[in-house]
Amino acid sequence: MFKTLKQDMRAPFGRDPAVRNLLEVVLCYPGFHALAFYRISHWLWIRGFKLLGRFISHIGRFLSGIEIHPGATIGRGFFIDHGMGVVIGETSEIGDDVTLYHGVTLGGTTWNQGKRHPTLADNVVVGAGAKILGPVVVGKGALVGSNAVVVKDVAPGTTVVGIPARAVDSGAQQRDSFFAAYGVSSADMPDPVSKALKSVLDHIDDLESRLARIEEPEDPASIGSPQPSNDSPETAGNGGNARDGHRAGDS
Repeated sequence: MFKTLKQDMRAPFGRDPAVRNLLEVVLCYPGFHALAFYRISHWLWIRGFKLLGRFISHIGRFLSGIEIHPGATIGRGFFIDHGMGVVIGETSEIGDDVTLYHGVTLGGTTWNQGKRHPTLADNVVVGAGAKILGPVVVGKGALVGSNAVVVKDVAPGTTVVGIPARAVDSGAQQRDSFFAAYGVSSADMPDPVSKALKSVLDHIDDLESRLARIEEPEDPASIGSPQPSNDSPETAGNGGNARDGHRAGDS
């Protein structure tokens, strides 16, 4: 347990530009404080001292503002930046070198016993305010943008944003660095909702242009002179004079 705590102590280096030394991490980082309480409470929990483990966890929540259930499984190098408001549920599973920001929730969506909370693979980054709900799996190296709501599995290396979360980056593009703060893979990351709206507007413009061509009047020069119909006044008048002439001859 103490070896793991040493790794947790070094986790902010390379992921937080504000960190200066180990002493600062130990004294001033609530994410490390919460993780230290978790390591103790989890050690008690898996050995059957569940009430004591839960009580130690509660003290850690009171002091740090971060709630980690002692039944959760957390790997090495875990880092919670800022930390306030983070909630990690009982059956959550978190791999190595995972980063969470403040306001993140790893929550359950069912009352059924068994696996109810998310699984985060190695090197996952979850942005501030994101919610990952249910027994979903977030693949290795995936990024979850701030305030996203994840309710389906996320493929490895994928960036997801929005409510509900949608993939915007498959990981094919080269990131600025090995670590993507707040789950943002690039400065010009596309918005899937904006992209969908633009597609709809482009389709509407195309339909309007087609409709305008259909309703466009024909060139008058290409239209021939109209032929008089049999019911025109001239025809009707000539027919009437002829009929009158026949009647006069018969008389």
